[in-house]
Amino acid sequence: MNPDELVAIDVHTHAEVSSKGHSSLDDDLHDASSAYFKVEGKRKPTLEETAAYYRERKMAAVIFTVDAESATGTPPVPNEEVAEAAAANADVLIPFASIDPFRGKAGVKQARRLVEEYGVKGFEFHPSIQGFFPNDRSVAYDLYEVIEETGTIALFHTGQTGIGAGVPGGGGIRLKYSNPLHVDDVAADFPHLKIILAHPSFPWQDEALAVATHKPGVHIDLSGWSPKYFPPQLVQYANTLLKDKVLFGSDFPVLTPDRWLADFEKLSIKDEVKPRILKENAARLLGLTKP
Repeated sequence: MNPDELVAIDVHTHAEVSSKGHSSLDDDLHDASSAYFKVEGKRKPTLEETAAYYRERKMAAVIFTVDAESATGTPPVPNEEVAEAAAANADVLIPFASIDPFRGKAGVKQARRLVEEYGVKGFEFHPSIQGFFPNDRSVAYDLYEVIEETGTIALFHTGQTGIGAGVPGGGGIRLKYSNPLHVDDVAADFPHLKIILAHPSFPWQDEALAVATHKPGVHIDLSGWSPKYFPPQLVQYANTLLKDKVLFGSDFPVLTPDRWLADFEKLSIKDEVKPRILKENAARLLGLTKP
């Protein structure tokens, strides 16, 4: 991958269907989230289709599944399949993995193998769907140790989620787990861990900004929301204190980079900051360029 040839790096995209047609969400949650995000067109692109989509746009994409099998009973798209597709499309796809934190020692072993044998660059956690507090030492701390040791990245969903929105009881998904202040403990306990707080963290936007400002290893991605809905304090910090720590992310396929970038152009972001958000910050964090 040559970052000089890219116009942007999208740090937040989903692998939602396996080569065998298996989806990582059950039909009720899938359909409800499509309605919530007002998804137009094909919701479940294959990994090869995703690669072609980003290649056409001269963009790169960090791609991952979500493993929440303990909570949902639905197995994820295999991490190995995501990593193999990324290796076959290394000019545009960057593989992250997702491991259900309740897999225990087996999950820790799997994480190390995914880094060493498959070249995985980071790990995605979705506390609300997976049903755990990120700062619960008995659940995911052994995973964080491997991630910190291998120099990979921990990406945490934060704030409200469109998954379960509109389903009775929210599909049993609890928002409390995704307050970014829980990740502040992780950042303090693992001071060399590279962390991304995913999404504008409604209703905890100020908490996310505080954590990212205070902890050097914590970044924020802007996925899951059209930029026209960004709260003003997020725009202010992106332009100033966090201009080197804010990252472009779309949440593809529920929100396309085309839609996100069109709205981003109308946002009051300084000209000198835009390339940092769209590519330079991510390239540095992912090790594509020198620090």
